Amino acid sequence: MNPIVYAIPVFLLTVLAEALIASRVRKGAYDLADSIGSLNFGVMSQLAGAGTKLLTFGIYVAVYSAFHLPAWPAHSLAAGVAALVFYDFCYYWAHRLGHEVAVLWAAHVVHHSSEYFNLSTALRQTSSGALFGWIFYIPMALAGVSPTLFVTVALIDLLYQYWVHTELIDRLGWLDRVLVTPSNHRVHHGQNDYCLDRNYGGILILWDRLFGTFVDERPGEAIIYGVRKPLHAYNPVWGNLHVYADLWRASVQAHGVKAKLAVWLGPPGGGGKAPEPFDPTAFVRYRSRSPKAVQAYVTVQYALGTLAIVAFLIQIGAMPALESLAWGLLIVWTLFTQGGLLEGATWAKPAELVRLILFAVVVEASQRVIGYPLGAAARGALVVMAGASLVWLWLLRSVGAGVSDQATA
Repeated sequence: MNPIVYAIPVFLLTVLAEALIASRVRKGAYDLADSIGSLNFGVMSQLAGAGTKLLTFGIYVAVYSAFHLPAWPAHSLAAGVAALVFYDFCYYWAHRLGHEVAVLWAAHVVHHSSEYFNLSTALRQTSSGALFGWIFYIPMALAGVSPTLFVTVALIDLLYQYWVHTELIDRLGWLDRVLVTPSNHRVHHGQNDYCLDRNYGGILILWDRLFGTFVDERPGEAIIYGVRKPLHAYNPVWGNLHVYADLWRASVQAHGVKAKLAVWLGPPGGGGKAPEPFDPTAFVRYRSRSPKAVQAYVTVQYALGTLAIVAFLIQIGAMPALESLAWGLLIVWTLFTQGGLLEGATWAKPAELVRLILFAVVVEASQRVIGYPLGAAARGALVVMAGASLVWLWLLRSVGAGVSDQATA
């Protein structure tokens, strides 16, 4: 069982709590459409992880079993702390190269694509990081860190990084010099010139100080979050693929094997040129182009869908492969249409109508939902819910007749 599944309610409650506090003390820290987009990226990441973690963990186990040095003590606190520091060191390099190598940036860019910095941003995770991310932790397997200990420290490192994604916590004195804190992680997510490619640590900021990538947050300069080539979309499918598509087009146009490899293995943006100076005053945030009524619809559908997603992630290992694949694709379809509705895409409303009809038909015909058998009353309730959603969506005015797609920062 993926322990992150059990943390989902905690994540959602803390996001809600931060949004409520921010509405009083820090205006503009949250945007409904952006937050739903971030949460949907997180769902996509968990779905992808359900299919890739077994493979990547299997590689770790295979390397450990075949080549490892004497195993570290399984129940030693000192060994556990040392393994956590070891993992954080490996994470620093995985994270740093995720900014410095184009194909790795194609995966990591997802996490930086929000133009807001809050707890929902922490959940905006990649779905393709497993392609190459496992490579950076093979030294731990070779050194004798058991698979169980590896998984434990990896989870601790990941969960630690959640709380540092906030603007509500100011500088923390000496802790800012030792640990990754909200102050120095805000820098990492910034587009400002002094922020680029800085502060890569997971738990310890000491790695950045040691390897020359640390910079302090500047108190007099507001940080502008996001990336220089903005995503301008809420669609988690396209959000995970768009940089890969750019790299593919560039590699097709490049002449010669060396030039093609340089596209993928060189720095993001190609050519190694220094980025253009950034003008914070010219920055405008991407905003939803859909009406508030459509955003309300998507919010309700996300809340309802969260229950199904948690159930799916719990049940996935017990379902037949074909059934789990079908429900997984339906969930991805849901995320795809939600992103389209928030963007005001003309195709999104028909696609959502089809999704609701398909869901109702599958529930009634199969008499099962995500592997759980349901009685007639429960199936009827779900069909009525889908029907009510269908009527609600049908009555909404044109999806694209909303606010402008941009607003000042």
